Amino acid sequence: MAKVTVSLDAELVVEVMVLAGVGNPQDAVELVVRDYIARGHRTEALVAEREGTARDVEPKPEAQQG
Repeated sequence: MAKVTVSLDAELVVEVMVLAGVGNPQDAVELVVRDYIARGHRTEALVAEREGTARDVEPKPEAQQG
């Protein structure tokens, strides 16, 4: 896999390391990016599931009033 080098603010990276519980800056940032991507995929799956459920339900005709 190709590698990319990114410069980030040291304070930002230290905070990510603390929150991720990882001692290596590279690993900490990679974990955050992977988690972000995984959350996006889960959100897409939930939206697709909800849209599929909404399509499966047929609308009931309204009762005629007097």
